[in-house]
Amino acid sequence: MATTNQPANAENWLEEPSGKIPSMLNVLTILTYVGNGLGIISAFYSYITAASNYDKIVQAQDKLDQAPGFLKSLMGPDPVGTAHRQLDNRLPLLLLNLVGCLLCFYGALQMRKLKKTGFSIYIIGDLVPYIGLVLFIGATMLTSFGGLFGIVIIIVFAILYATQLKYMK
Repeated sequence: MATTNQPANAENWLEEPSGKIPSMLNVLTILTYVGNGLGIISAFYSYITAASNYDKIVQAQDKLDQAPGFLKSLMGPDPVGTAHRQLDNRLPLLLLNLVGCLLCFYGALQMRKLKKTGFSIYIIGDLVPYIGLVLFIGATMLTSFGGLFGIVIIIVFAILYATQLKYMK
């Protein structure tokens, strides 16, 4: 069995480093693991339910037109068009979301080993799904409540991880 003082290889790539992980970094990486697990589940759920979501939004279009302004803003400027583009591009969106989650997971693993390269990998993993949204759905998706909320979470985690770079090599 490999010891924690050995460099990472095929047998011990998941093991913690021999030094103590700062508590903030520990919490951030655990939250990242949980968030990415939920992200993977959400990506598959969105893929599976894309057709029914489109049908529901088309049926609710009349109600959306009569809804108050703040409720309309939660759905973005063109909910039917957005849902249709999501349906048409559900496979590439699924793949990009999975790639993003896996990159974030791997980046968090590297940061737990106190490696700075994990931060760059994590940031790339955060950006990949949003680049996919812009390419396949359009930038208007980013103006919806869900898009803005996701961007805020990414920025907060990036800042919090950046404060932990001083502990990494």
